[in-house]
Amino acid sequence: MDSGIQVRPAVEQDAPAMARVHVDSWRQTYRGLMADTVLDDPDLLDQRGKFWAAVLTDPRYSMQRVAVAEHESELVGIAMAGPSREPDVDWLEQLFVLYTYAAIHGRGAGAALLDAVVEPTSVVGLWVADPNPRAQAFYRKHGFLPDGACSAEDGIDEIRMVRH
Repeated sequence: MDSGIQVRPAVEQDAPAMARVHVDSWRQTYRGLMADTVLDDPDLLDQRGKFWAAVLTDPRYSMQRVAVAEHESELVGIAMAGPSREPDVDWLEQLFVLYTYAAIHGRGAGAALLDAVVEPTSVVGLWVADPNPRAQAFYRKHGFLPDGACSAEDGIDEIRMVRH
């Protein structure tokens, strides 16, 4: 069955829509986990827009792989991976961003985005909110397992997962 979702590399013109997906997904996913002052910050969309514009244009981000998912010409998902920033690990790649709108969960966009930014056979790590059972189950389905590392970022507890 064709879900009507297309995944492609992100381009500079996608930055505003990517920011919208990022902010909306944070609000859908992290409400109750992240401070409302962060989620409701009137500058959050602008901040995320500047971030994505930089990712797509600044040479400092040239090693990042960035993809978007579209449905009926609207962006519905975003992903970014690149060289690991983790010290003392046995993996070189890291998934930094993978968000889709809740309305398309289960339609294959997340898996397609993951495959677009990370080689299916590569050893890769990521951080995921805890609790976030849906995301953690998604990553387990794609071969990721917790490695015991925990952290807190943006007020959210996170666990690290690795796919060997």
